[in-house]
Amino acid sequence: MESKEYEFKGLTLNGIMMLIMNIILQLGSIVLAVFYGIEEMYCLMTIFIILAVAALFVWGGFVRLEPNEARVMMFFGKYRGTFTQTGYYWVNPFIDVKKVSLRARNLDVEPIKVNDKEGNPIMIGVMLVWKVKDTYKAMFDIDSQTMAQSGANKNEVVIGQTVASVMSAFENFVKIQSDAALRQVAGQYAYDNSDDNADEITLRGGGDEINSELEAKLDERLGMAGIEIVEARINYLAYSPEIAAVMLRRQQATAIIAAREKIVEGAVSMVKLALDKLSTDKVVALDDEHKAAMVSNLMVVLCSDDSAQPVVNTGA
Repeated sequence: MESKEYEFKGLTLNGIMMLIMNIILQLGSIVLAVFYGIEEMYCLMTIFIILAVAALFVWGGFVRLEPNEARVMMFFGKYRGTFTQTGYYWVNPFIDVKKVSLRARNLDVEPIKVNDKEGNPIMIGVMLVWKVKDTYKAMFDIDSQTMAQSGANKNEVVIGQTVASVMSAFENFVKIQSDAALRQVAGQYAYDNSDDNADEITLRGGGDEINSELEAKLDERLGMAGIEIVEARINYLAYSPEIAAVMLRRQQATAIIAAREKIVEGAVSMVKLALDKLSTDKVVALDDEHKAAMVSNLMVVLCSDDSAQPVVNTGA
């Protein structure tokens, strides 16, 4: 979708110059009212009123911008552009100025319970870095101003117009959309590899692939709000408490089986090496029955969890 945002092209004057002129204007109106108001009451009082009203008019047009801030300019309900020039300026006081921050923000989403591809309940959380990219979409394509009003402090003088309340509304929007995107991505992958999905990408081992897909899903969902995802990372991943103990025993069993396979493989190699060495060096000649007994004894010694207790045969 093509962006409707454009730079503000209206009248902008140096704020410091207009501030000095306005102070002079106010002082001049006071001098006229005090020193000449008695002799020529009607004429000078009219001038005083005009100067005072002009000074009040000028006060309403000052705009100050810090780096990575923007002002959405509205003239009687019509969008007139986005003002992003850093500094102190004066604009038409009849223009409604809406403040927006363009700085990057962090959002640490609380872990939520979802089902992975295999139906296992898991807890998963995400950390986001986001910022406003398109001020027009952010202010007018979603109902950010109403959300800001409902979430703002009732004691605020201008509800929904402060940067804090508007950005809080954006953050709430990002949080809800991130939950939806996280559920969608988590449901496409298994938590961990098993015999049925040994070669598939999983949430636990996917790493950059999972994070990249999550970031793409978030950009797709948040694009309509003019919000850009700078980074998205899964920062919490665990089985849900109700199955965590069972899955832990499963992982332990898998680890034990893998360890036993290594032990047996090594024991067989050692037994074969021992038999070949005895035969090659002609240490002793063993028939099949004695070889079987020797293999059995060596396998017990090498594969046993506890230390074997040897029985010394002292007979002939």
